[in-house]
Amino acid sequence: MGEPEFRFVDLFAGIGGFHAAMKTFGGTCVYAVEMDPRARRVYEANWDHPASGFNVAGDITLDDPAEIPDHEVLCAGFPCQPFSKSGAQRGMDEARGTLFYNIATIIEAKRPLVVLLENVRNLIGPRHAHEWDVIITTLRQLGYHVSRTPAIFSPHLLPARLGGTPQVRERVFITATRSDVLSRIPSDAPGPEPVASMKDRFPLDDGEDSPRFDPKSGTDGWHLRDVLEDDPPVGYGLTSFETHWIDAWDEFVQILRSRDETLPGFPVWAESWRDFREVATLHFPSLAHADTLKPLESVRDGFVPATVTMPHVDRTLPDWKQSHLRNNHALFARHHAPLLEWAYRWGVFRDDVFPASRRKLEWQAQDAPSLWSTVMQLRPSGIRAKKETYLPALVAITQTSIIGRLARRITPRETARLQGLPDSFVFPGQSDATTYKQLGNGVAVGAVAHVFRQHIERDRLLLEDAGRSHLDDDQQRERAARLIKAVAAAPLNPLDVLGRPRELDPTAV
Repeated sequence: MGEPEFRFVDLFAGIGGFHAAMKTFGGTCVYAVEMDPRARRVYEANWDHPASGFNVAGDITLDDPAEIPDHEVLCAGFPCQPFSKSGAQRGMDEARGTLFYNIATIIEAKRPLVVLLENVRNLIGPRHAHEWDVIITTLRQLGYHVSRTPAIFSPHLLPARLGGTPQVRERVFITATRSDVLSRIPSDAPGPEPVASMKDRFPLDDGEDSPRFDPKSGTDGWHLRDVLEDDPPVGYGLTSFETHWIDAWDEFVQILRSRDETLPGFPVWAESWRDFREVATLHFPSLAHADTLKPLESVRDGFVPATVTMPHVDRTLPDWKQSHLRNNHALFARHHAPLLEWAYRWGVFRDDVFPASRRKLEWQAQDAPSLWSTVMQLRPSGIRAKKETYLPALVAITQTSIIGRLARRITPRETARLQGLPDSFVFPGQSDATTYKQLGNGVAVGAVAHVFRQHIERDRLLLEDAGRSHLDDDQQRERAARLIKAVAAAPLNPLDVLGRPRELDPTAV
């Protein structure tokens, strides 16, 4: 076997999304660690372990950083944990006791050329401002060129030809290059431009007249058919109750449309309608439970009151909840007669038909003509509907997206495609629920590959300079040059290396 283009380590590896991205550039993994044994099994099944020379480790805290093999690139999708706030400590000491500290000790011991970290967007929110400061300060203290401005990126911002997928999954990327020559720069300096803002250096459009992948157009250029299976397996259809809930809320959508009412931007809480005293005393009839639930054909005479009185809203409630209640009360007051008839016929207030979480609708589908023409998630907070041009971010819980037009959930294979994994990727001997969770915990391969390429492009001169004069020996200078060359030579689409979905046209953009 010849010399690898570059070596990388894969920390908090999950099922190997970073591995897939680094393989695109010819990288060879020399160390991987993942706590979850089921994710480790999937990783090993797909990335040729232990045949590659090592087993995937299970606990990063048990390994001596000095014993980890040398590498040029360190990858990690690390958990976000609170850091200490002792005034006497700065940087790495403040991270002690966290998993980021374990990353930092490996960086300190092994001095990789490039560091590539990924985290949820909340990392840059006000609640984690201290953690963000500690991470950037630590990397700079360790001698790395890193931006203090966060880089936020999502696979839906990339065209398919560059590895993008129709999934809105905004993540924070931290990219850093080793640079001993910059070690004297103050830790509070703004630093380089974040990689995800460099559209002028690496255009995201096709360079043609078609506006399909204009980054400013958001998600409108995507189509779900870009990831759907032509012949999906059975078992992903909806239950009779799920169909009943969606049919009911679809009729709600049509009622508002017929009355020239714009679908509200706030969550619709049908339960709040029982705050009206005229509604609180009503008794709703049972529905017959057959193989398929069916709404009642008519409403009992005299059931719907002629008028309703606006209820009081408790001012001790949080402001956001007061606002939602007032909006829901006003909506119901404008349309109380058809909405009460709707709730009566569909059994909306029957606990045996509609659990509390299914009495809520979050409409985020703009002008979609029907609930059945959206993508839905059945969440604890309600039924969320979005435009069918894309899928919401995969999450590591059981909120698998429902494709309305197909009346089914997305399959594990389609979910893997959303993360940029090839159809050859396997999940041996485990449940769909476990697979969905692992994919929801993972990284989007195309987004990682794009950010990594952008980073090497941004810091090319720094790496070339290091290769000429600043690295310790001839071997390190050669490895820096090989890394630059490998990234420049790699295909723009990771699937050109990993393998394309079987049903998709390889020439399609």
